[in-house]
Amino acid sequence: MIEQRLSHQRGTGDHGWLHSRHTFSFAGYRDPQQVGFSDLLVINDDRVAPGRGFGAHPHNNMEIISYVLEGALEHKDSMGTGSVIVPGDVQLMSAGSGVTHSEFNHSKNDNVHFLQIWIVPAERNTPPGYQQVSVAEEEKRGKLRLIVSPQGDAGSLQVRQDMRIYAGLFTGDEQQTLRLAADRYAYIHVARGSINVNGVSFNAGDGARVRNETALTFAQGNDAEVLVFDLRPLEVNHPQR
Repeated sequence: MIEQRLSHQRGTGDHGWLHSRHTFSFAGYRDPQQVGFSDLLVINDDRVAPGRGFGAHPHNNMEIISYVLEGALEHKDSMGTGSVIVPGDVQLMSAGSGVTHSEFNHSKNDNVHFLQIWIVPAERNTPPGYQQVSVAEEEKRGKLRLIVSPQGDAGSLQVRQDMRIYAGLFTGDEQQTLRLAADRYAYIHVARGSINVNGVSFNAGDGARVRNETALTFAQGNDAEVLVFDLRPLEVNHPQR
């Protein structure tokens, strides 16, 4: 079963310098029917004005993934890590027992557009950590490339939870099928463009909870960029953060 959540159904946040769309409950957006899915707690679709951003703030016991779609995002944290991530880069910060970080638009002229994703970890109060990888476009072109996994398989980032994230780019005749184990859930997020999944049409910003499906076929893309989350079969209402 594919249960769609369309782009316009998401929560919104408009702070002038920051325009956000919230797939799940976050900050001032509260919907008791949209409090994560399995271990996936947050997908925020953020656009940040030039030179603006989030000052130093703390996190704990969360796996935080940043995926840049346009522009450049500058990151600094209390572990001494500093980096600028651009399209193709994937960043994973394991907040663990506690970390402070900041995120700013690196450009003084152009917006940065990125997804911030939160995953609930399997263990609490572990040592914090930072990882980053760059994935070339050809590795995602017409296929689903593993970018996050529990063991860091195939050059992916290692997350502290039983879940996997795939990223793909599809247009024209490009097509890919992802097989799912019978006892798994999935979440689809279309970051941009449009695509057909198992006969269901998706546009930019659309997402879907997936239950009781053993295969997802991505086809008929129009400049589509998609993320797919392979998740434990949990129906959990996480505490809102």
